[in-house]
Amino acid sequence: MKQFLFLFFCLFSFALHAQSLKGYIADEKGKPLNDALIRNLMSKTHAHSDNKGTFILENTSLNDSLEISKQGFITLKIKAEKLDSFSAVLIEKAFLLEEVKISNNLKYLNTISKIDLEIQPVSNSQDLLRKVPGLFIGQHAGGGKAEQIFLRGFDCDHGTDINITVDGMPVNMVSHAHGQGYSDLHFVIPETVDNIDFDKGAYFADKGDFTTAGYVSFNTKNALQNSSISFEGGQFDTFRTVAMFNLLNKENQSAYFAGEYMMTNGYFDAPQNFSRINLFGKYSAKMENGDRLAVSVSHFKSQWDASGQIPDRAVNDGTISHYGAIDSNEGGNTDRTNFNLQYEAKIDENTHIKSTAYLSRYDFELYSNFTFFLNDLLNGDQIKQKENRSIIGFQSEYDQKINEKWRFKLGAGLRNDNNKDVELSHTLNRKTVLEYLSLGNVNQTNLFSYASLDFRSRKWLINSGLRLDYFKFGYEDQLAVAYSNQTQTKAIVSPKLNFLYTQDDKLQYFLKLGKGFHSNDTRVVVAQKGEKILPETYGADLGINWKPFPRMIINSAIWYLYLAQEFVYVGDEAVVEPSGKTERKGFDFGIRYQLASWLFWNTDYTYTHARAIDEPKGNDYLPLSPKNTLMSGLSVKDLKGFSGSLRTRFLGDRPANEDNSVVAKGYCITDFSVNYQIRKVSIGVNIDNIFNTKWKETQFLTESRLAYEIDPVEEIHFTAGTPFNARLILKYAW
Repeated sequence: MKQFLFLFFCLFSFALHAQSLKGYIADEKGKPLNDALIRNLMSKTHAHSDNKGTFILENTSLNDSLEISKQGFITLKIKAEKLDSFSAVLIEKAFLLEEVKISNNLKYLNTISKIDLEIQPVSNSQDLLRKVPGLFIGQHAGGGKAEQIFLRGFDCDHGTDINITVDGMPVNMVSHAHGQGYSDLHFVIPETVDNIDFDKGAYFADKGDFTTAGYVSFNTKNALQNSSISFEGGQFDTFRTVAMFNLLNKENQSAYFAGEYMMTNGYFDAPQNFSRINLFGKYSAKMENGDRLAVSVSHFKSQWDASGQIPDRAVNDGTISHYGAIDSNEGGNTDRTNFNLQYEAKIDENTHIKSTAYLSRYDFELYSNFTFFLNDLLNGDQIKQKENRSIIGFQSEYDQKINEKWRFKLGAGLRNDNNKDVELSHTLNRKTVLEYLSLGNVNQTNLFSYASLDFRSRKWLINSGLRLDYFKFGYEDQLAVAYSNQTQTKAIVSPKLNFLYTQDDKLQYFLKLGKGFHSNDTRVVVAQKGEKILPETYGADLGINWKPFPRMIINSAIWYLYLAQEFVYVGDEAVVEPSGKTERKGFDFGIRYQLASWLFWNTDYTYTHARAIDEPKGNDYLPLSPKNTLMSGLSVKDLKGFSGSLRTRFLGDRPANEDNSVVAKGYCITDFSVNYQIRKVSIGVNIDNIFNTKWKETQFLTESRLAYEIDPVEEIHFTAGTPFNARLILKYAW
């Protein structure tokens, strides 16, 4: 009986003194730090901070010794002097890859993007997407048009097979005048980007439309470390300036403004007359009850002329140069204004609700001429694509940590696109409309809901998810004699299942399985009477994340992706074309290695075998599907004030048609940058294509006719890539 009473007394004393420690981790600027490791050196328990910087550490008593660590920060040892309102500040230090540990996190690839952003900060809008390993882009309209995107054997056009968001707001444009999923990311000032969340495949329940090859989610900074102004000037009459001002920087509130202006004539024979202005403001606050609010407003406007895609034969016979133009009247203008609201409500220590609401106003006008005089020998084949769009939407996610093993998420949202006067017309000199080929109003709504459940047990993480999307498509044809407003509805269910086995902090295995989809253009939907208009994809990834040495990280995967029958609306011709069933399989490999405290090396390689399923062998190639891609580079960070990089990207030869009888030639380009910091002033040089390689950035197999030709010719048409291009950058920060 005495032994029982003694044991009871010990347990009672332990329960009385060992409680839960509730705390908050932040950096020197007051920004919350997620994924910080908090260890109790007495009880041996541990916890991680969430994306709000908060944590709960079990079995902790007053004055227990704690150790708090996070990659890129000095490890802190401190005593638990409070149990209900503990807080700690971590001080940033030099980046060391050996401190990066492989954690039991489904989105571990985010660690790769954090490393790349740490050692290679973005310097222009194009660099944003290039942070995704294996993703290639190509510009073919004077810098103002959205880039063509290549990923995992997909020619994603301008975004058809990749989901892109900024602060939870969609970038992809449904039923766009130029192409489905059109994603113009130029409204983002690269210096405002805080982190990049990305993954490949359709394995996450919170990612919906266009998530076939993968997704990219950009998040802007809630606060600036300092104010700054920079000036950049270089060849081809290029000038860029960026100003970023701290307006408010308190412990629980922050606000800043950023502005960008850029102009250039470009490296083409015909001046591009490109100009772009970006304005961005953001306010963030932390409430007394732990809730968080972020409000941002942005405006973007761009205009340009373009040399377009030129035929090989005109260059080969000397009619024009490699940087020439057949129709120098191409070009366009576009603008976008965004309002974005994000609110995170803290229900209790284990439950949060994150909501995003947005409103966008978007205008677009593009002039192109792909076939020159094929259809109209007198006036030429110039076309105009135009639209005026309003987007409104919201999404809320309920996130509850049930216990140490189970976590549940439930989300729902809506997006509506009201697109007026979506136009395709035959024009002359950008002024005269010769013929309307298509003109109408699009109204498209996407309602969605999803749920996911995480189960953790020792080294295992099992994630299951289910997503439901419902679409209503509406199209009013303004060219019809009588009023015609056609509507269709469609729904799709997308299950997900993912397995992670983390052997230790050096080795992790994963298997990801999921179904995804991308919506088709509303004009396709009504033309097909709602049949086969939400083509689904089925994918699988099997791979590892591995740290064979303290300063080396390797990530690799073999993968497979099946895409069902779909119908594609060709915005340049106002016709509907079937593309058939396809399959892609391949191998991804990435390595990051810190050779010294200031020297980093990274390489990403992707191999893809892409084929059409229903076509006979030899005639089943997918035009412009990349087979081999490689990106590699060396980066210097903070070497006695110097930083810089030497980076090479390689895109192999690709089939330009279904039987591979015409090949789009690959390229290998090397860029260089160097920067020197002197107190508050930095001076740098960026050089594109240091070896002055003559290359083709985008290529298409097109049938066209020149003014002096009797018969049309089908051959490669291309847009030239940048030659040697040097720019000087000056920056002052305070």
